[in-house]
Amino acid sequence: MRRAFTWLALLLLGMALGIGGAVWSLRSATFGDDIRVGPWTTGRNIGTAEADIRTRAVVALRGLLALPASEARYFTARTDSAGRPLDGRCTYRISGVYSGRESGRGTPARWLSITVYDREGWLIPNARGRYSVGSAQMTQGSDGWRIWISPTAMNGDMRAVDYWIPTGTSGLFEITLRAYRLDPNLSEAAFLRALPRLDRAECSA
Repeated sequence: MRRAFTWLALLLLGMALGIGGAVWSLRSATFGDDIRVGPWTTGRNIGTAEADIRTRAVVALRGLLALPASEARYFTARTDSAGRPLDGRCTYRISGVYSGRESGRGTPARWLSITVYDREGWLIPNARGRYSVGSAQMTQGSDGWRIWISPTAMNGDMRAVDYWIPTGTSGLFEITLRAYRLDPNLSEAAFLRALPRLDRAECSA
């Protein structure tokens, strides 16, 4: 009898570890990494009927209400453009051009957003309650737009067309770029070339 209880306990422990490991793997995953452009990664089949079981599970866990690929594309950055992990103690500049599908310049989407998350895909609490910047706020200069992500506001260095999102953490984090209603006439290669840069400035101790 004691041996049966021992085997049952081991079985339950194994199941718990297996389920916990699977949940952790899915929670810590990104929206695919078979396409990489600079710091940005995405899955080729996200939001399509060709998506495999693991991709569907990641979307179900981390991308609730995610739209199909014909409506939106999702990109994740866990490093800067130099390949260094995103660190909450550092300041980052995301820079690009937003076209709104009208000018032929920059990212050809109807609407964009940049959002900061922790490595498990949760919003990171911060005193400002500011987590994202959308293209409706992106007033561009002649050289495009810039978004700063840093522990403290960039008050002295920001122009009127710059925006700031707090990191809210001293640990690692990630950034999601959402691009909605892409230009259907643009090739995937041309779209990927238009993704913004992500450069690290200084880091605090």
